[in-house]
Amino acid sequence: MRTRPLKVALLGCGVVGSEVARIMTTHADDLAARIGAPVELAGVAVRRPSKVREGIDPDLITTDATALVKRGDLDVVVEVIGGIEPARTLITTAFEHGASVVSANKALLAQDGAALHAAADEHGRDLYYEAAVAGAIPLIRPLRESLAGDKVNRVLGIVNGTTNFILDKMDSTGAGYQEALDEATALGYAEADPTADVEGFDAAAKAAILAGIAFHTRVRLDDVYREGMTEVTAADFASAKEMGCTIKLLAICERAADGASVTARVHPAMIPLSHPLASVRGAYNAVFVESEAAGQLMFYGPGAGGSPTASAVLGDLVAVCRNRLNGATGPGESAYAALPVSPMGDVVTRYHISLDVADKPGVLAQVATVFAEHGVSIDTVRQQGKDGEASLVVVTHRASDAALGGTVEALRKLDTVRGVASIMRVEGE
Repeated sequence: MRTRPLKVALLGCGVVGSEVARIMTTHADDLAARIGAPVELAGVAVRRPSKVREGIDPDLITTDATALVKRGDLDVVVEVIGGIEPARTLITTAFEHGASVVSANKALLAQDGAALHAAADEHGRDLYYEAAVAGAIPLIRPLRESLAGDKVNRVLGIVNGTTNFILDKMDSTGAGYQEALDEATALGYAEADPTADVEGFDAAAKAAILAGIAFHTRVRLDDVYREGMTEVTAADFASAKEMGCTIKLLAICERAADGASVTARVHPAMIPLSHPLASVRGAYNAVFVESEAAGQLMFYGPGAGGSPTASAVLGDLVAVCRNRLNGATGPGESAYAALPVSPMGDVVTRYHISLDVADKPGVLAQVATVFAEHGVSIDTVRQQGKDGEASLVVVTHRASDAALGGTVEALRKLDTVRGVASIMRVEGE
């Protein structure tokens, strides 16, 4: 074993960063044995230097992250501060000064992954980011390495624990959205401002990363269609149960049937109770991968939290340090396919539409005519009426999102349709 340690700098020492530092210290001998050389925490950049950080030498603490990454003697920089800036500049500066980078920054990678990979390649350094998607679940490396000889056609997953906890509570207890959100907040699963989670921004960033790796195509955050889950109601869950389904906020990345394009989207959807993702409870994550040779694969586990995310960071750290010792780099960006990302209107799936209609003869015929005129085939219809008011629930066969959008727009113009109460896609069949 080499005795000179590999030097590691840590950018950020919050929930995840502090766990990374703790594991590096408590598992130092094991890490050294696995890598082939000891690893040394050479510096920790923070915003609040006065905060007590147990187990970390105060002399390692600095508020000057730029000076830290410019030292020139670092082997690896671990970035867990998040956000776009200063993380982007710090990472590129680390490459320029000879360090490889391990990051958990999903937002930055979804927005500027191509530029970061180019900077890493230019300087002959590694960029690893297993922790950016689904916490402790090994997912990036299986897609990037284990399935490198296969053709992935679909990635379907629950990649946000907060939203899964909320929807699971609504499903299991009958609670409304706000009640379930309040419980998630009280238990620490939801941030004080949960917008990034419940509006799908967090999941969309992860979908962009997954689609890019799975399809060897550059997919940016702006390419991902996104809908939040704040409009999901107890009534939606009741309808889902009548269909033998539940509701999940899904990240869905698909290759078109002809293989000529890809799509990436995040939205709530009904999935059959028989689907493996339907049984994912609480704040857990799970990703379902469909490939030509391997078939169907399921990745499941805790998708967030200090220790789980630190586990993924340390896994990358070991891999990068091994590469460093061998004078090599791991796999970089693979974007050779350069497939176009199709708009949401091209996506084909099934739909569940709930309408508030007048309770009088001929309404169903009018509604059915609108669906037919827009080329959307109806699978089932359920109608309930009382005192001049009625609800009409229509489940369609597979149709394009554009065709469904035109159908709904036309339905809203019917005098007999009081309102479109809910539109939800049906996936996983």
